[in-house]
Amino acid sequence: MKKIDYKKELKEFYGPKAGKVVEVDLPAMNFLMVDGQGDPGTGEQFGPAVEALYALSYALKFMIRKGEQQLDYGVMPLEGLWWADDMSKFSVEDKSSWKWTAMIMQPQPVTAGLVTEATGQVRTKKNPASLSLVRFDRFAEGPAAQTLHVGPFENEGPAVEAVHRHIDKSGGRIAGKHHEIYLSDIRKAAPENWKTIIRQPFS
Repeated sequence: MKKIDYKKELKEFYGPKAGKVVEVDLPAMNFLMVDGQGDPGTGEQFGPAVEALYALSYALKFMIRKGEQQLDYGVMPLEGLWWADDMSKFSVEDKSSWKWTAMIMQPQPVTAGLVTEATGQVRTKKNPASLSLVRFDRFAEGPAAQTLHVGPFENEGPAVEAVHRHIDKSGGRIAGKHHEIYLSDIRKAAPENWKTIIRQPFS
């Protein structure tokens, strides 16, 4: 059985180092996605969205491992796009107006047909509340600057500022949505060790 570590295969995009801002040009990739609104910590939508994304992602992983391709791979990390209708009011102090897309990248072997089949399996076995909200879509982010933040989410400010400052100094303009990639299992790791990629597209 062939094994692939897609985080290593895509290290350019999923392996930045803390304290260093780098530029990347992200190609179109396939994702499972759920859209929502509100505070991810206290709102009612984010948790069920994440549950549905992981349930479907793992179902797809096991289908592919047991299928003709005989391919084993690790499920990719959770990612989040964050924005507000009025970005001048986008504030970490008031997350109730945040809009978001929670998503998990799916490797090339995952097809729309497999997603439909896996959705049926998950609905029969677990039927998470937000399963019907999951969509399979391509997402092309293009040019972006990113860095790695190590520590609690509430301490991300300097990393975000460093990314924005890099874009400004390079003559670019912030475009698109604030993007975070959660490399750590926050249920197991201590907050001071959480690793989060901070990414911002630019034009």
